[in-house]
Amino acid sequence: MIDDAPAPRCVICPRQLLDHETGRFICLPCEHRIDQDLRKLAGPAGLYARLCLRIQPGRGGDGPAVSGTPGRAMPCNEAVLTMTANGGLVSTLETWVEDWATYGLARRSTGGRLQHRVDVAVETLRLNLTRAASRHPALDEFAREVQQAARQIEAIISGERAPRRIPVTCPCGTVRSVTLDTDGFECRGCGAEYGHSEALKLTVAERRAA
Repeated sequence: MIDDAPAPRCVICPRQLLDHETGRFICLPCEHRIDQDLRKLAGPAGLYARLCLRIQPGRGGDGPAVSGTPGRAMPCNEAVLTMTANGGLVSTLETWVEDWATYGLARRSTGGRLQHRVDVAVETLRLNLTRAASRHPALDEFAREVQQAARQIEAIISGERAPRRIPVTCPCGTVRSVTLDTDGFECRGCGAEYGHSEALKLTVAERRAA
């Protein structure tokens, strides 16, 4: 009897999975790309740390913040603040850690300063990425969010214009960053689905101090 079932494909590229990739949701090259994007974000020289240096407009990668009128600091760069505060990158990563924990793929972090939380979340996700490749069905969404975060931060650092990301809160309490171009999303906390207009009507999440 001839098996007419379609060959399994990577949920990201979508390349046909090879024999040694049987049982996985994603191919090995896509796993490598996700790992590379995660590595870019963490550490003292990572994208998150470099972005934090730009909270004040006019601050270069290693230089001091530029001030306006003597005795009065210039206002914070809102795009940078959105990505570096709660509800930005750290919430994106920790929400995925929470999600992976329900699959037995991660352990929840114990808090700390924002840089520490980013580093711990990245380490946890990288450590469990290979197991997630064969156990988590939403790796395409995960890969997309991590890649978008990395590209947005790179654009801000290089001075390119990037879509403004707004942290919004689902009624269940889950925080998600959206842009004016967001097509919609499914909440990972409760499964509620939001279209473009519904997503933009959600309550803006409060920014909390580090």
